[in-house]
Amino acid sequence: MPQERLQKIISRAGVASRRKAEELIAAGLVTVNGQIITELGSKADLDKDHIKVNGKLLHQPKKMVYLVMHKPKGCVTTMSDPEGRQTVMELVHGVKERVYPVGRLDYDSEGLLLLTNDGDFANNITHAKSEIQKVYVVKTKGTLTLAQEKEFREGVPIHGKRTAPAGLKLLQRADNPWYEVKLIEGRQNQIKLMFRHFGLLVEKLKRVKIGFLELGSVKAGKFRHLTEDEIERFRRLLKRKPATKKRIPE
Repeated sequence: MPQERLQKIISRAGVASRRKAEELIAAGLVTVNGQIITELGSKADLDKDHIKVNGKLLHQPKKMVYLVMHKPKGCVTTMSDPEGRQTVMELVHGVKERVYPVGRLDYDSEGLLLLTNDGDFANNITHAKSEIQKVYVVKTKGTLTLAQEKEFREGVPIHGKRTAPAGLKLLQRADNPWYEVKLIEGRQNQIKLMFRHFGLLVEKLKRVKIGFLELGSVKAGKFRHLTEDEIERFRRLLKRKPATKKRIPE
């Protein structure tokens, strides 16, 4: 196998996402043939080199695993938590291969979460350029005006960068209404920050769909394996050519 960037090797081995792998490298937790590597552009060959992460030797995964979980509230979407909170990994039972979360959901959010040991799949699902749509239902403390709804759809500034166009639909009118939100990007706390831009707090948030895949009947805290048809459908979706101009999701 030709040499590849270390973060890609670590991700493909099912240890962590590429972004997390970069953090591990920068923190000096990755060695190649006994030498600590901290430069992100470094390359290696998993078939020839001894690569360790946190002292553990990497191996090619024997089998690619793809899971869909209903993440409950009150747990974090990480491999471990320094504060001792429950992680989604504690809910994965009976899976021999080591998997990790694809993207994230906040501690107090719930809904559809993918887990896998396929680094390329995870990277493509989360990368904004793939334009994989995620659908959420959101309960807010207060209602957007029509002008604010328009601005929400067109994009709002978060940390100095405007969000991509988003879908927004009022599902249930009330003092604390429910909205459907559709995104093709996934910045940390994005939906909460978008509503906060208009002075509204998010009371509840649930992701119900990624691409074509719906949460369905998976109960909170449980998971199932993706079917072969679902895996193949995702592969076809990731191969399609995204729109050259970002449009507001329908």
